[in-house]
Amino acid sequence: MRFVPLPLEGAFVIEPVPVTDERGFFARTFCQEEFAARGLTANLAQCSVSYNNKKGTLRGLHFQKKPHEEAKLVRCTRGAIFDVIVDLRRDSGTYCRWHAVNLTDQNRRAIYVPEGFAHGFQSLEDACEVFYQISEFYEPGSSCGVRWNDPAFGIEWPISSPILSLRDKSYENYRT
Repeated sequence: MRFVPLPLEGAFVIEPVPVTDERGFFARTFCQEEFAARGLTANLAQCSVSYNNKKGTLRGLHFQKKPHEEAKLVRCTRGAIFDVIVDLRRDSGTYCRWHAVNLTDQNRRAIYVPEGFAHGFQSLEDACEVFYQISEFYEPGSSCGVRWNDPAFGIEWPISSPILSLRDKSYENYRT
C-alpha cells in the first residue's frame, strides 16, 4: 500500500500496490501494522456498505462526537464518488478546511478519515457502492452532522442540486 498524505493533517489517500500476473492482480487494502506504524487508528469495530441508486446522491456531512469519534477508511467499490472530508478538530492547523478525492472502482483508492473529521460524498454515477471500515461502533446518541453546503466550508460539490435524505437536509450550519 502507498500512503499519500492529504493537505489536511492526519488524512491520507491509500493506494493499493497490485501484484499482477496473467490472472489479474492481488493487492492489500488494509494492514493493521502499516496503519499503526504511521500513527493511524488501526482497530476496526465494524464495516458498512452504502448503495446509491442515482447520480447526484449526497450523503453527509456526518461524524460521531466524543467519546465515540471514529476513524474511517472509505472505498468506492462500484461506480465513482466525490468524497469529502472536513477537519472539525479545533486544535488542528487545518481546522474547518475541506478536501475532496475522487474514489472509483477503477482507481481502487481509499481515503483515511481521522477522528474529528466530518465525512460525506456525492455519487458521480448511478448505482454506486461505497465500503466503509470504521474504528468505533455506531452510537446513535453521538451521531451528528453539518450542512452539506455550509458557507463556513465552501465545498465545491460537482452536482449543485443533490439528492438528500431528510436527515441531511435538516442539519444546521457548523458553529465555529
